[in-house]
Amino acid sequence: MVEKGGSQHSDPDSRPFLCGVVEGFYGRPWTLTQRKHLFEKMQAWNMNSYLYAPKDDCKHRAFWRDLYTVEEADHLQSLISAAHECNVDFIYAISPGLDITYSSSKEISCLKRKLDQVSQLGCKSFALLFDDIEAEMSKSDKEAFQSFAHAQVSVTNEIYQHLGQPKFLFCPTQYCTTRAVPTISTSEYLKTIGEQLAPEIDIMWTGDKVIPKEITVASLQPISQALKRMPVIWDNEHANDYDPRRMYLGPYSGRSPDLIPKLRGVLTNPNCEYGANFVAIHTLAAWAKCTVDGCSSLSANDTVSADIKLELGDSSSGPPGDLVPPPPDELPPHVYHPRLALKSAIKEWITEFSTPRNMWGPITKPQVGMNPTGIIQPIVNTCMTATTTTSSINSLLPSATISENGSGGSPASPTLDKLSECGGSEASLTSSAVLGTSIVAPIVPVMNSLVSSNEVIMERPAIDMNTLMTHQTIQPEPMETNLETEGSGVGSSPLSKPGGQHDVVMESNTNPPTPASVMQVDAGVGGSGSSGMVKSESTTMLCDPTSPADNTATNSPEDGGGGGGQQGVNGGIGSLLSSSGAGGPGNGCVKNSAGDEEVDVDLEDDSEAITENDLQLICDLFYLPCEHGPEAVDILTEFYWLKSNAGVMLSNGTEGGQVALEEWQIRRHKFNTTVTNVKKAFDRLCLSVNREVVYNLYTYVWDLVGVLYLLKSYIDWLTLGKFSPNYKQLVIGRHTWFSGIREAFVSGDHEPWVFRGGLTADLQRLMPVDSGNDLFMYIFPDHPTNMIYKIREYRPSDEATVHRICLQTWEDGMDASSFFTSHPTLVGEKSLGPFINFYSHLGFVFEGANDEIVGYIFAAPNIQEYYQRINVAWLPELRTKYPKVEPTSEGELLTPCEATINSLHGPDPEYPKGLDSPETWAIVRMGFLPSMTDNSLVKRSTMLMLACLRTSGVLRVLAEVPKKEKYIQELYSKIGFTAVSSLDTEGNENLYFSRTY
Repeated sequence: MVEKGGSQHSDPDSRPFLCGVVEGFYGRPWTLTQRKHLFEKMQAWNMNSYLYAPKDDCKHRAFWRDLYTVEEADHLQSLISAAHECNVDFIYAISPGLDITYSSSKEISCLKRKLDQVSQLGCKSFALLFDDIEAEMSKSDKEAFQSFAHAQVSVTNEIYQHLGQPKFLFCPTQYCTTRAVPTISTSEYLKTIGEQLAPEIDIMWTGDKVIPKEITVASLQPISQALKRMPVIWDNEHANDYDPRRMYLGPYSGRSPDLIPKLRGVLTNPNCEYGANFVAIHTLAAWAKCTVDGCSSLSANDTVSADIKLELGDSSSGPPGDLVPPPPDELPPHVYHPRLALKSAIKEWITEFSTPRNMWGPITKPQVGMNPTGIIQPIVNTCMTATTTTSSINSLLPSATISENGSGGSPASPTLDKLSECGGSEASLTSSAVLGTSIVAPIVPVMNSLVSSNEVIMERPAIDMNTLMTHQTIQPEPMETNLETEGSGVGSSPLSKPGGQHDVVMESNTNPPTPASVMQVDAGVGGSGSSGMVKSESTTMLCDPTSPADNTATNSPEDGGGGGGQQGVNGGIGSLLSSSGAGGPGNGCVKNSAGDEEVDVDLEDDSEAITENDLQLICDLFYLPCEHGPEAVDILTEFYWLKSNAGVMLSNGTEGGQVALEEWQIRRHKFNTTVTNVKKAFDRLCLSVNREVVYNLYTYVWDLVGVLYLLKSYIDWLTLGKFSPNYKQLVIGRHTWFSGIREAFVSGDHEPWVFRGGLTADLQRLMPVDSGNDLFMYIFPDHPTNMIYKIREYRPSDEATVHRICLQTWEDGMDASSFFTSHPTLVGEKSLGPFINFYSHLGFVFEGANDEIVGYIFAAPNIQEYYQRINVAWLPELRTKYPKVEPTSEGELLTPCEATINSLHGPDPEYPKGLDSPETWAIVRMGFLPSMTDNSLVKRSTMLMLACLRTSGVLRVLAEVPKKEKYIQELYSKIGFTAVSSLDTEGNENLYFSRTY
């Protein structure tokens, strides 16, 4: 036989150790330019292997039978050549397991023809992947093969021989310990694979779990025996496609260099965002060169000197989650320590930020993509209640009904009995499973990163704008299950790696589906219609009609690959509450007259370049799946301590003498300084000329900065000392980092998708609001801007500005300034006067650029007392100031100003009589200018107010809205308030909206 790929008849154990990258995540694939850039980095770092396996690149998995077009083949060939030029082995992987008939000679011929085509393009190494598929066979396969494993082995061996016995990898369906049925040692599947698969074929393995915290030498022994060869680790430590709010910038960790002699290789499957993977790949390369574990003095192959052992100390002692002592400043090059590896990687990564790389279009997230057929399983989620949907990719039909047993390979989730051990919230417990029902799946996008024409075809049904603007999960109809969407970002269900479930759902930080529109990006104009087209220079894709705008791949101008995100899809929805958004015309990207991107950044200090300290801080905040970085733990600890010991700010001075006021103030200053440092790092990130990295990191850091500002505002409010003496019973909370989650998180006993949201969610859970997850669901800006609105306490000097905003937002947001020229403060005095004069400690204003106030929120903690004060102390004063106006002639119409004055002289207002225990209800009022474009501000300010009310001992809040003000009614509905129909009595001009928390 002619050896097409170059035969390998030498001893398998003498082959080079595989060290490199597998592009094996779900979501938008990397671009050609990004892959070529990766090859150059891998060459510089002495890494030798790249596995091409993007789950959602259509001809890799969904349409594996289809040959590449001439154009696609040219691009793939250029990619293979670029890899070889960098001494990187390009391993082409194909995943036919979704729908292949193993016994069909026609199917095998299709597979051979496809791989022959790739071989002719210069590829010398291949892989067959059978992960995340249903472990069932068709009737004809059952007749032809003894078992599922025999079917896969037969096809793999035949393809291996056909290609001339090249370098070849195989990914089994049981690819980790938790998926071995029933165990590794008793699995007939693994036994058959080990005995029947050609011994030169390498087998991939993820470890004890899909995403294990650690991989140990001991854990490799059973699988090596079962497979009769050393495995290649497909490492998902830095994979983030299962959670749209997490990325991983921490170092390669939890894998001792002692593993290297026990493995054939390690390939890391990293973050979806290419620009976020420098640390992950750099530190893996450093690890592969080492022989001694710098985190343990008990390493089996430890040749480190006694002095170094003494410096390292014993990091294994201490309670779970305690910070490991910092390593020495320097260790020998053969000793690997994650923190030193991170420091070394940052020193090199810093230069990337000053290297210009282009990005274009609105910011999008790459996670949402195709998913395996019909996997439905419980979601364990300590941050939110996740809504699951599934989709079929056997055929791209508008919808497909999927049953419980549609597919296999999804990770086993803990039972509801164990959820509390994982830190699961009560809300999660009630809606974590969607089993035994069938749902309708939407069309999924088709992505192709090997084409050069960038034509995005969108086919979208009309979407109700009211539904769209809520930013909740949008489900296809009909929906046969009642799925909750409360959460700090509804994300997809756990993704298995290599492979796994990927649900097409809305999530907190992703632009919502855009109504069908025709957008001409080159002309910068938008339109509307039932279907539309976005044209530029590369890729044809079908968009999911119900999934977020970021479901499509778009490409950088250089190669048409998939650079900056979909263009033009955000027109019309720029803000939660107004039509003006952060994006520019047409494609959502701000341009200057020269056509270049304008970056909206205003730094407070003179230094514009991002520093190593900035990167260290950002990496610590987005560290690893089962470990927060030191700075992240410090932020959690300081906020919790300040909140728990805030009693020192009460009027009685100290809290039993346990905490000194001075100590509280010092730690408050420390916390505020940390928040400021994070914001400055964010500012400098936004200014970096490497726009690719900026776009990749932006949404994560933006989201975290907004949450930190929220926490800071709450701590600042606590300094007023205007809260309940029983505050500790109200603010500590359950299912937080300090009450169950920490131990489970750092233990590594659970898959990382159990803990959705990372540090951002852990901080959100510390806010004393039990059911406010929906208030953390918002979309992010279309383009990078460091302008984040601040929420601060109301000050007396703000009164005139607040009155002006109240006038400018009078009745459905209409600017009534021209109607009240003679009495410009009248509207504000009537609407906000009682709050300002009696409850100013529960007032906040929103500050934008240049400290401009753009909105406010006020509350009174006792609605009964509030109305008593209005009638006894406030209205009499206003009636004296504004005497009743009598018409000068019969039939004369009063002006809006005169009508407002006369309304002061009507019957005394009353709280709704149907309200039970009115003294236990708070009343809230808010307003903001249409120019405010921050999608998160209204929800963040509402969360802050609810936290302050709860700390004050109030657990229910009411909003009173005139029936004619539809705009404000919609506002309260969008932030989780529910209309109280029982209080809508006939003749009452107001509607009432309530919320408990």
